[in-house]
Amino acid sequence: MINKVILIGRLTKDPELRKSNSDVSFASFDLAVDNAVKESDGTRGTCFITCKVFGVTAENLVKYCRKGSKVAIDGSLNQRRYEAKDGSNRTVIEVIVDSVDFLEPKKEANVNLDSLDLPEDDLPFKAEETKPQQKSKKSKKTSKKAK
Repeated sequence: MINKVILIGRLTKDPELRKSNSDVSFASFDLAVDNAVKESDGTRGTCFITCKVFGVTAENLVKYCRKGSKVAIDGSLNQRRYEAKDGSNRTVIEVIVDSVDFLEPKKEANVNLDSLDLPEDDLPFKAEETKPQQKSKKSKKTSKKAK
């Protein structure tokens, strides 16, 4: 029998890293995936698939992905049963993720270049070239009065 799942979708919320009783890192998350079949009104519905990832893969997912991040996952379906606090029996079907591929480029941090403390001889250009010289109206008035 084959139990293989490959999905591409977006995270519905920021994943949170947790630890099991045996000190294994894991994260649970929901993946929003468009349905393949269109509805009667022509729109595509969305499935929200519960996923669980373990170990270093979980740590990397939490470190690099946020709500809305587009990812591809590869894993298998898992069904588990448990008894809820109210005594009822529940069944959960989830994807146990083997690998995650990040499908969007990493967002670059906004860096203020003026705040960097670099020696001028390390720059490929002169510092004066980066800022265009603009004369303010106030400086023009001052120069006219001096005449």
